Amino acid sequence: MSPTFRALRIRNYRLYALGGVVSNTGTWMQRVAQDWLVLTLHHGSAAEASTALGITTALQFLPILLLSPYAGLVADRMPKRLLLQLTQAWMGATALVLGVLALTGVVEPWMVFVLAFLFGSGAAFDAPARQSFVSEMVGADDLSNAVGLNSASFNLARLIGPALSGLLIAALGAGVAASGAVILFNGLSYLAVIGALRSMRTSELTPVDRAPRGKGMIRDGVRYVRNRPDLSMIMVAAFFAGTFGMNFQMTSALMATQVFDKGPGEYGVLGSTLALGSLTAALLGARRVGKPRPHWVIFAGLGFGAVEVGLGLMPSYLAFAVATPLLGFFLLTMLNSANTSVQLSVAPAMRGRVMALYMMVVMGGTPIGAPIVGWVGAEFGARWTLIGGGAMSILGVLIAAVVFGGSSNPLRRRRSVASEAEVEAALA
Repeated sequence: MSPTFRALRIRNYRLYALGGVVSNTGTWMQRVAQDWLVLTLHHGSAAEASTALGITTALQFLPILLLSPYAGLVADRMPKRLLLQLTQAWMGATALVLGVLALTGVVEPWMVFVLAFLFGSGAAFDAPARQSFVSEMVGADDLSNAVGLNSASFNLARLIGPALSGLLIAALGAGVAASGAVILFNGLSYLAVIGALRSMRTSELTPVDRAPRGKGMIRDGVRYVRNRPDLSMIMVAAFFAGTFGMNFQMTSALMATQVFDKGPGEYGVLGSTLALGSLTAALLGARRVGKPRPHWVIFAGLGFGAVEVGLGLMPSYLAFAVATPLLGFFLLTMLNSANTSVQLSVAPAMRGRVMALYMMVVMGGTPIGAPIVGWVGAEFGARWTLIGGGAMSILGVLIAAVVFGGSSNPLRRRRSVASEAEVEAALA
């Protein structure tokens, strides 16, 4: 088997990856449909639409900011396979409700806000369990490859989902009901992941021993990261990129509708062009042997910010669409390097909590950044959502490199997965 796909020789991981492609495609279809639903409900005012998109995005990611530390503890305390089935069912149920409300024409903006928050609550508990479950399906030698393939699966869905969603919405009339039909499909797509999880051979999994119950377990996770300069550098860089730069679903919606005067089909295409670059980076990452170096996070983060600023200056829709793959390439390279570095350098007993903190800074900053980006779009125009977001991403990556990127960084040395002795040292 090609080294790019070597983790697929493991049956449990094959099932997981297949279910993930179906579910991720539905998720990306809903992201486009949900944003288009919000734009349709606020069709009369560009300023109101910008604000509403910011609120919707913020509410969907707010639970990650609020609940991630507890979600990481649950992931370390509960069988991850069971937890993932519960979280997938929860997210599927919220999508089905929103789809039915839109399809029947009774949906109102406040309903979208509430269901976005409930969906995000399920995602907050799903993310750390999903990230750390990979190491229970594959060994340490295949973990880097599996993380890369997960990203490839996610971005293959991102390549297909937005364009398919935009085409379906346009074909169904581009109204509220059209968005509801697409969202309804996403609700059903979660059955693919649940089926894959239930079909796994438990004898071939290598579950980590559950972390013993005790006081201050969440605080231990925070202290562990604080005492690791390598992890702190990754967290700070990821926070700025996630908070201010990774609002592309919202910023591309504003650019497509307000700057380039395009419809749902052209808006959906932008998500797919972004995914083209991300998929390329994911496949290259899957071929890579060994652990990424922290400087990849820094260099890719700087490239991401610079390209995002450039996108805000693009003169036409065509130029904008052609440049988006480069944004996806730098973003995915940054996130893949960060994800793999964190997983491979953290002791198994701490992995759920540390991955929860990582997901919190990557995605949990969105409730802070999305309303700011939405306000910037309403006050100064859509272009400044990208220019400002890219500039803030560059600033954050530079701060992380200067403050935490010194020679004491333990990832600059060759090392295996962190041992329990290293955990005790990091918590001391």
